Amino acid sequence: MAEHPAPRVSFEFFPPKTPAMEEKLWQAVKRLEPLAPSFVSVTYGADGSTRDRTHSLVSRINQETHLVGAPHLTCVGASKEEVQAIARQYWEEGIRQIVALRGDPPQGADHFEPHPGGYHYAADLVEGLREVADFEISVAAYPETHPEAPDPDFDIDNLKRKLDAGATRAISQFFFDPDCFLRFRDRCAAAGITAPIVPGVLPINKFSQMLRFAGMCGASVPAWLHERFAGLDEDDETRRLIAANTAIEMVTTLQREGVDDFHFYTLNRAELTYAICFALGLRPRASAT
Repeated sequence: MAEHPAPRVSFEFFPPKTPAMEEKLWQAVKRLEPLAPSFVSVTYGADGSTRDRTHSLVSRINQETHLVGAPHLTCVGASKEEVQAIARQYWEEGIRQIVALRGDPPQGADHFEPHPGGYHYAADLVEGLREVADFEISVAAYPETHPEAPDPDFDIDNLKRKLDAGATRAISQFFFDPDCFLRFRDRCAAAGITAPIVPGVLPINKFSQMLRFAGMCGASVPAWLHERFAGLDEDDETRRLIAANTAIEMVTTLQREGVDDFHFYTLNRAELTYAICFALGLRPRASAT
């Protein structure tokens, strides 16, 4: 059987809220650093509340590691001028990659309400970032259609608008059926989208937590996955083994279909992501330590 070349990978982290969480995050960063990801992204609170923590974490990653930090930036709770000022500051600090998202409604709100002087859509945000500097810009894609999109075609058109506005790549929402992603990739190609569509992979640390995330973003959870994890809530060791096996099955299926770029939602933990990357053929590089 032909060997696959090692894929490109990227990792997502979120800003820690406590010193203990910060220590845990930093252990994950150092564990994953030798895998030499293309970049690591840092999330941004739904209401923009983590702006300073996002900034400081990206700055620390860029200063203290060999990694390339990419902050998330959203349309929520800020004017166009404020967003551009943040982007300008990032550029001046040497940050060259941004993940541009419309953003989720703040907690308690049931729909997105644009800032009166802000960007209304991610495509507008991408255009605004392009006015600031020549960033590499990642945007979101939804293999199972964004919960607010009226239909799949609208969703694909919106993705095309973001890429046409100047985005570099799209990173997908997580999913558990590889065929779902592959069909989406085909539909993107049929719509004339040529930019890379990178599958987003969520290793399952806790099944109940994953179900909550899936409910928020409209990702479907197949019955076989419920059955596979049934009864493992208190059995951490078996659950981790099952989680690693499940994700490895999915990513190796995608790899056989020509996917050579993966983005991992790490939840600030390294073990599962490291194991999955190893199964994909990635090996630590001494020079990245």
